[in-house]
Parts: sequence; structure tokens; C-alpha cells
Amino acid sequence: MDIMFNAGDTAWILICSLLVLLMSIPAVAFFYGGLSKRKNVLNTIFLTFIAFSIVSVMWVIFGYQFAFGSDVYGIIGSPTNFFLQGIALDDLSGTIPTLLFVMFQCAFAGLTVALISGALVGRMKTKAWVIFTILWACIVYVPVAHWVWGGGWLAQLGALDFAGGAVVHMNSGVAALAVALVLGKRKDTSLIPHNLGYAVLGAALLWFGWMGFNGGSGLAADGLAANAIIVSNVAAALGLIVWTALDTYIVGKPTVLGAISGGVAGLVAITPAAGFVNVPGAMVIGAVAPFVSYFAIYYLKAKLGYDDALDVWGIHGMSGVWGALATGIFAVPSVGGVAGLIAGNPNQVVIQIISIVATLGYSFIISFILAKVLDKALGGIRVEDSEEIGGLDANLHKESAYNLN
Repeated sequence: MDIMFNAGDTAWILICSLLVLLMSIPAVAFFYGGLSKRKNVLNTIFLTFIAFSIVSVMWVIFGYQFAFGSDVYGIIGSPTNFFLQGIALDDLSGTIPTLLFVMFQCAFAGLTVALISGALVGRMKTKAWVIFTILWACIVYVPVAHWVWGGGWLAQLGALDFAGGAVVHMNSGVAALAVALVLGKRKDTSLIPHNLGYAVLGAALLWFGWMGFNGGSGLAADGLAANAIIVSNVAAALGLIVWTALDTYIVGKPTVLGAISGGVAGLVAITPAAGFVNVPGAMVIGAVAPFVSYFAIYYLKAKLGYDDALDVWGIHGMSGVWGALATGIFAVPSVGGVAGLIAGNPNQVVIQIISIVATLGYSFIISFILAKVLDKALGGIRVEDSEEIGGLDANLHKESAYNLN
């Protein structure tokens, strides 16, 4: 039977596209901006806006075509329709207009690159960030998106990633770690959020937008979308509760920063699984995510000495790894049609591990090389010591977020 246009599906994905857009600007901008130092808040927000804008332009010129074009040896898509030329208003991807699918995926791509910026706040040159954004989107994001979602080799292998555990979170998390290693530690590695209210607002908007992020990834207004929203919300809620309990037990008091970190960790972890697990599985995924990210932030980071300023690797990378692995454990045929370990298919865990290793390995190596090459080519990708100490808002932008005069 021919696939027909569906107005309900189209309306839903239109809404979801805007929800994912909300996650980048303003959600990530407020979340990262609030967590940064006061002297760097505008620069931190700027990194998010400029990255999303660059990727948005690149995506419609050629990014979508390479990510979702006809598969070439499992590695990349065959490019057609540059500048979206040749895609008619009534062309369909499933039951929705192809142009809408392009926009939905554009929001994912822009968000992924913007997430990386959290590890780099307060010490990276604007020129270096702009060039890195362009190169990373082309060389890392587009191929990985094709491998998983565009019919590439991981999709052919049977890897499960409903809404971006590998493509978005592991990918951005490990890239952030790689660039942070090249940049080196900040002069002042303490980072007490200058405006926790901003961060709470950003986290709330992320939670809200995430319902479109996960709920829209089935590209239909149906029961699978409803399940994705329910399991995403319960995983986030349990993530917040468990992180609060950890803070209370370890440091003796609950913290608002810990609470919102736990909520985001739960959302990250459920992202690859949202279209494959039921509520019990989601509850386990959400409850375990804070332990994984807490360990990465407060123990692994201190032991290894890397300076991931806003813990992009600790939350997005590590909880993304857990979520991808957990998808292979808790997937049930009644939700996504695929069985995981608990449902009698241990091979799915093996496939998930392959996807984790491939994503982390490729993204880290290429991101590290890109940062190193840019560091040599630009005479350094890090700002001058005086600029870092004085703050990038005043020294790079000649602006202040809080003009009290």
C-alpha cells in the first residue's frame, strides 16, 4: 500500500521540531550560561547560538543530503538535492513532508554541536570555535548520523538508537572531552554557577523540549510517541530523585544543581531507549544514570585531571553510554519490535557495545585531531591569559550581561 500524507503526524512533528529547537536556544544557552562564571555568561550563550546557526545553514546546503542520502558502502549518504533543490513541497518521508523531516533533523544536528561548547567555556577563541564547528559537523556528526539513522553500517548491524544516545549524546560528550584535553585546564578551575536560576530555567526548558526530542523520533503521532514521552518523563524524574538522594548521602544536603543534573542525566540515558523500552525498563535506566554521571564528575574527572568545565562528558557522554547499553538490555518487542537481553536476545547487547565503541572511538579521535590541527594552524585555540582571567564577555565581546548603570 502506498504511504500517504498524514496531517496528524505532520502537525505533531512540526511541534516536535520547535521543541527540539527550544532545547538549543534558549534551553542549552540558559543552562550553560547560568552554570558559567559571571564574566563569561554572554560568551557561553554566544557559543551555543553561533554553533546552532552555522549548522542550520550547513544542514540545508549539504549536511542533510550526506547524512540521509542513499547509502554508499555503509559510510555516508550519496549527495543529491544540494540547497534542498528538487525536494517538492509534497514529497514525503514516511507520512510527513520531506522538508519537515529535514528541519527536524536540522534541530538535532545543531543541538549536538552546541552541547560540546559546555566543556570549553571561558577559554576558547571564537575563531577556533567557529572553524571547529564547521569541520566537526561535516566530518563527525554527518557520518555518525548516517551510520545510525541514514541506513549506514550500524543501522544495518541492527544498532538501536531511537533519538540520539549515540548520534547526539555520546558523540558530543566525547568530542567535548577531546577538545578540553587539547585546550588544557583553566587558570581557575573552580566553577560555582553565577546564576543558578538561569541553569534551572534551562534545565526546565530542556525537560520540556525533550518530550519532542524523544516523542517525535518515531515520526508519527501514535502510541509509540506516547510511550516515548511517558518513559522519558519517568526516567528524568527518577534521575532527579536519585541524584538528590546521592547528594544528601554524600555531601549531607540536597542541592538544586544536583537535582537538575540528575534530571538531565536521566533524559540523556533514556534517549536511545525511548522507542524500545517500557516503563519498568525506563525506571531502571533513569535510576542508574545518576550513579554513572556522579562517578564520572566527582571521581573519574578528579583522578584523570581533565577540565570538562560544565561536565558535558560526565553527563551526556557517560549517561549516553549507559543508555545505549541499557537499550540492548531492556528492549521489549511489545514497544519497538526488538528484543533485548531481558527479553531473550543477548546479541543485542553485543551490537550496542559495537555501536558505543565505534561512536566513541571515531568521535574522540577525529575531534582530538581537529583540535590539534586548529591549535597549530591558528597559533593556539585558547584565548590569552589576560583575556581568560578578565573574562571573555569584556575582552572578546566588549559587553556585559549585567549593566547596572
